[in-house]
Amino acid sequence: MPKDAAPEHATRRVSVKAVLLGALFIPINAYWIITTEIVWYSGHPTVVSLFFNAVFVLFALALGNLGVRRLWPRAALRDDEILVVYSMVGIASAIGSTDMSQILVPAIGHGFWFATPENDWEGLFQHLLPSWLTIRDETVLRGYYDGESSLYRADVMRAWLGPTAWWCLFICVLVFVMLCFNSIVRRQWAEQEKLQYPIIQMPVELARDTSKFFGRRLVWAGIAIGFGLEAYNGSKVLLPALPLVPYARRNIGALLFTEKPWSVLSGINVAFYPYIIGLGFFIPLDLSFSCWFFFLSWQFQRVFASALGLRALPGFPYITEQTAGGYLALGFLALWVTRRHLRRVGRHLLHGDAFPDEGREPFSYRVAVGGLVGGSIFVAVFCLYAGMSLWAIVAFFSIYMLLSVAVSRMRAELGTPVHDLHYAGPEQMMTMAGGTRAIGARNLTMMSLFWFLTRAYRSHPMPHQLEGFKMAERARLGNRRLVWAMTIAVVLGAFASFWAFLDLAYRYGATAKIVGATFIFGDETFTRLQGWMASPQDPDIPRTVFHFVGAGMTLLFAGMRTRFVWWPLHPAGYAVSSSWGMHVFWSCLFASWLIKWTTLRFYGLRAHAQVGRLMMGAILGEGAARSIWGLASVVTGMPLGTGHW
Repeated sequence: MPKDAAPEHATRRVSVKAVLLGALFIPINAYWIITTEIVWYSGHPTVVSLFFNAVFVLFALALGNLGVRRLWPRAALRDDEILVVYSMVGIASAIGSTDMSQILVPAIGHGFWFATPENDWEGLFQHLLPSWLTIRDETVLRGYYDGESSLYRADVMRAWLGPTAWWCLFICVLVFVMLCFNSIVRRQWAEQEKLQYPIIQMPVELARDTSKFFGRRLVWAGIAIGFGLEAYNGSKVLLPALPLVPYARRNIGALLFTEKPWSVLSGINVAFYPYIIGLGFFIPLDLSFSCWFFFLSWQFQRVFASALGLRALPGFPYITEQTAGGYLALGFLALWVTRRHLRRVGRHLLHGDAFPDEGREPFSYRVAVGGLVGGSIFVAVFCLYAGMSLWAIVAFFSIYMLLSVAVSRMRAELGTPVHDLHYAGPEQMMTMAGGTRAIGARNLTMMSLFWFLTRAYRSHPMPHQLEGFKMAERARLGNRRLVWAMTIAVVLGAFASFWAFLDLAYRYGATAKIVGATFIFGDETFTRLQGWMASPQDPDIPRTVFHFVGAGMTLLFAGMRTRFVWWPLHPAGYAVSSSWGMHVFWSCLFASWLIKWTTLRFYGLRAHAQVGRLMMGAILGEGAARSIWGLASVVTGMPLGTGHW
């Protein structure tokens, strides 16, 4: 039996206390992150792999639990209970994040409120928007957009109840499909391939022996560095004359690259966030090297294209398309390496072949496959009733799930700090390959409403489920018993996110204060749809070809890495390195790579473990400071802290 696995009789039960505590935190957490990310457009805890709001909940629970253990030992939380609360908060945060609910809610009324004779949205697509998923009543929307109103009026509640219920049901079923897939592959990835799940190292270490963890001086040194820098720089809002410590994002390209062809690099940034450097320290060296190496290689491609005058070709060298192809290839590779396990599951279902210790899985394989099929049928029926064609549903969600598998596998194997893949989802690939006329107006309209799934993949819920199962395994907690806690987190997270967003909108006004949600997310959804309808696009052959180029390069790097031990380039680094996140954090990953390489090369594994404790402290410190500034913003009604990454 693998050393991380625990027999069924040794597992603990998920306690009611842990689930209730997690459920209590979820509405508070939803209000907190939506206020900081949308009202104040600050902090943005959900744009990196390890949400710092969840880290703060873990930090606060662990510290508070030390005091409870001394004063009232029977009321103290066990390590597995702390991890259950952390997992529930993380999953609920993914549902209410910048890349899910915060994009979905603004789209529900945007297509009607902002329609004008000039944009002709009424003639182009309003009649195609499903009435049960959107709101067109101006009296209801006026309070939402203008503010100084209340969500809790009977007519307003009635109008929002239907779309909220349908969208929350859709989200819950889609996330359930992901849960079923994760249940099927969990054993192969965690126990057979022994993927390391770097993202969970700090939470597990903290919860496993809190007293020992906080008894280490290097941990407190890291906390002091991370907390001190963020607390000090964040104080500039209150003390404008305070000189800043220059570790946050700074643009250096505009200063260094002023002449052609180098001027295409005018947007280059550097940053040295302790939080990201700490995360980068725990990912494999070849990945951290590949991230910053490929990021710089993309920039040289842009310079080369500019020098040759190729920038006249719109989008060349098609970096987004290359990396999107890389994600698709990574999803394919994840399924390919799991193929024997999947065949074994199939034989188990069809012929009854034995599968030992199946009771340790989140679901039995029969239930997992049935849930995967049944959930997919629900999604298909939902989309059919909304106006999509069956072929478009299959194509759209096949691509979406392949990208989701790629993100989950990257997180489980490598712990990459960012995996955003902006503006490269299924609808972009489909319109590039086939043109908008072939897809049809109804399909384009419904795919636009799914912008909350495909705009970016920074806060995807699927990897959080896998990481929850791995933490349960480490804490000797039954995976099957954790499913209920995760399900409660998804359902509560969906409804709490809608409630928090709508409450804030009706009080502040979506056009008055919640500007980020209204004019970025809502406008992106329908301005793009307007362009597709008013100016139909033909197939874009060059962009489509470069998807295959990116997929081919990723497969080539994967093959070289398999055949040659010395090969330094990781295929995942190729895929993630062109994103918004990497533009912000590439220098952080360079710093973490250099620190880790130097430590291992000259000082050995013991020193690596000690530096790792310092890095864990830095993650906790900066995450706690950012969270406290965010909470202070909620309480005081003013933006505090250092703002966006």
